[in-house]
Amino acid sequence: MNLPVYSQVPSVIENIRISLWAQTDAYPELELKDDSDAYENYGTGYDYAISEIKKIAPFLIQGMVYGWNFTYTPYDSGRNVQEYFELTEINSFEVEKYNITYQSPWISDNKFQCWCEYKRTPFQIQDYYSWTSINNPKIQGRGYGSLAKGFDGIKDACMDSVKNAVRSYYRDIVKNKPKEITGAVLIRNQPQIGVDAGRYMINLDFFLECGSIIEYTRY
Repeated sequence: MNLPVYSQVPSVIENIRISLWAQTDAYPELELKDDSDAYENYGTGYDYAISEIKKIAPFLIQGMVYGWNFTYTPYDSGRNVQEYFELTEINSFEVEKYNITYQSPWISDNKFQCWCEYKRTPFQIQDYYSWTSINNPKIQGRGYGSLAKGFDGIKDACMDSVKNAVRSYYRDIVKNKPKEITGAVLIRNQPQIGVDAGRYMINLDFFLECGSIIEYTRY
């Protein structure tokens, strides 16, 4: 299991600063150069890794700025109900993603790495503090996704992380398995992305905004 270690905790409130990476050795058709000044080699081997980071960064920062809605149906063998989990945007991040900057790239252990930075607007800072209300519990989860899928593997790992965090929280407060749980989450700390047993592994901390709990007994 490999997780990044940082000498200081980056800000996530006013100026979001997260470290992201994408593998380079996963794409053998690319000609890689052992050069720490990666920006000089955009066209000589790092294009795919850079494009992956530019997909991952907006997705994760959106989860830190606006958060995600979720719908969860627990697995219930007695009712022959399969587990279902859906994650959707609270607000689009399509425009804001162009304000993300990518700083200080470096190559290490066959990974293209860089700092991704985004400055929240005053409204977004205010919204963040509204999430810190005592009414919104803090939860955390670990998720996994296929390393071979690149960005889609990261998305799968994030969804798995949210699902596991939600499931763990509601197991302690709901006696019987409900038909459906809805709510929303906001990533509250820097995501920690690593590799474990050939899979992406991501640890995420959230603020949880509880929605509705629909019981089977209502039907």
